[in-house]
Amino acid sequence: MAKDLLVTLEDQPGEGARLGEALGGAGVNIEGICAIMEGGRGAVHILVEDVAGARTALEEAGIAVEAETDVIVSPALPEPDLDTPGVFGGMARALAEAGINISLVYVAARNRVVLATDDNQRATKLLQSMM
Repeated sequence: MAKDLLVTLEDQPGEGARLGEALGGAGVNIEGICAIMEGGRGAVHILVEDVAGARTALEEAGIAVEAETDVIVSPALPEPDLDTPGVFGGMARALAEAGINISLVYVAARNRVVLATDDNQRATKLLQSMM
């Protein structure tokens, strides 16, 4: 099962390469990534299947894993065409009406949505029932 790992990098040339090379050198595929740089540092979310391998590779490269989050990754979700206007809005509205809060969302490789909510189990069932 894929998980989202959160790391912090400096906002400077080479940091993304250091992260990518550490994971690639360990044979860990980056399934998805989202980075937001602000104030000289960046919060980087990395979606990986091999969590143990990723943790080891990152720590050996001097990159601390600050958080590990269980996420919902389509196609565990219904498989709408995510390039269609309104698809995410519909998913988010259904979760909101059920009282489920989205704490993290980004699009990963192969046009998959990555979501973390305050109730992933209920969110998965709700989203699957939409299709």
